[in-house]
Amino acid sequence: MIIWVLYDIQNNKARTKVSKICKQAGLYRVQYSCFLGTLNDDQKDSLSLEINELINEEIDKVYIFQMNKTQLHGCKMLGQAFDEKLITDEIKSLFF
Repeated sequence: MIIWVLYDIQNNKARTKVSKICKQAGLYRVQYSCFLGTLNDDQKDSLSLEINELINEEIDKVYIFQMNKTQLHGCKMLGQAFDEKLITDEIKSLFF
């Protein structure tokens, strides 16, 4: 499934770690605090748990959305949008 991760994290150290976790999961950065990629359910759950350990639930905001290919193709992208070809149905492996 295609996963979007969007966040607003106040602490610089936590924000940097969340960014690294998203990259390690095989997600592509499409904006400074927005990542997109393909993960299976277990990978999505693992990513959620790791991010939750880093954030301050009182002030930070993290959204993890899922969508299918049809929904992605239905999105309107303007300006310097990401390369849609980067997102595939192939599942990435997590390496720590």
